[in-house]
Amino acid sequence: MPATFDEKDLARYPFLQEAQAKIAGSQLNQLETFLASDVGARIIRRAADRLEAAITIPPQGLNDHFRQSHARIPNALESLYTYGMARIIASCINDRSVIERLISYEARRSSFFLMSDESEETADAEAEKRDAVAAQLGLHLHEGTVTVPAYVEMVAGLREPLWRLVNREVHDGLVRVHATEIEVLLRERIRVVIRARGLPRVPPEVCALLSPAIERLTAIHQAQMLRDLGPIDESRYPPCMNALVMALASGTNLTHMGRFALTAFLHTIGLSTTQIVEVYQRSPDFDIEKTLYQVEHISGRSGTEYTPPSCATMLTNGLCVAQDSLCERIGSPLGYYRKKKGSHPGGRPPSEDAPTPSSG
Repeated sequence: MPATFDEKDLARYPFLQEAQAKIAGSQLNQLETFLASDVGARIIRRAADRLEAAITIPPQGLNDHFRQSHARIPNALESLYTYGMARIIASCINDRSVIERLISYEARRSSFFLMSDESEETADAEAEKRDAVAAQLGLHLHEGTVTVPAYVEMVAGLREPLWRLVNREVHDGLVRVHATEIEVLLRERIRVVIRARGLPRVPPEVCALLSPAIERLTAIHQAQMLRDLGPIDESRYPPCMNALVMALASGTNLTHMGRFALTAFLHTIGLSTTQIVEVYQRSPDFDIEKTLYQVEHISGRSGTEYTPPSCATMLTNGLCVAQDSLCERIGSPLGYYRKKKGSHPGGRPPSEDAPTPSSG
């Protein structure tokens, strides 16, 4: 007999099909009316708190937070709706880093409950429910194995060498998985599923109604980014970015890819639009209007916030120059900067769930 999910389960695993159907049939689909209600105001507050936790709490402190926060919301359906509202607010904020932090938070939250031994159910019932959830995720842990395609997709964001396919036991298209590794794989699979579903498209008028929460969370995120990366420090720029800045200072025109890479890098480490435009002022073909448009576009004004290219992309485009020993151990210019900041007084290494730069 297949496992059945009650409201408490839906609150713990909001990515389930049953949970999504529950949200779709709720008052969240009449947003403007819902937001004006007392229940709506309460859900907004709790959703904002959920997003704040996603932004500010480091991974090592999340399990205690999950245990406490779940206990503070006695109504399981309200907890589920809080998840939906958090996604709506994140969509309005439209910042890649905020979205990635929320995805990581939700993946860790669900995997925590999935592997928790605090359930009132029997061990057999827990295992049955865990298998049912895993099956919905497309993850079938048959006798401790995972298919190669599913495994490769799940571990894409894991950096440790032990997760690389070449370091795993593979037989007949199946990867051997140890019992101690299941929680990590479930978490990564949940992350993949949540990210693939994307965020809801929210009308501007609804985002306007949520502006107090959006403004507060934007300020919290900016402050957290400053704590994560520390004050901007040009001495920690990777060689490739230093070369681009020096080229501009000497009056050299940058290629389109060079401009994109430098702008995305400077935006991601915290420079304002004005500060980035000032970097380009020495360019021979400097045009304030054109430069401002390009910087705003790359920084997210267009609706898409771009991240710095990977080292591989920089190399392909002839922008990887003057490599040093750290370059050999880093996959992106942003990773280089974070590593330098983390190893220097005043800097702090990013959490393991910090957004990973795209390949450009």
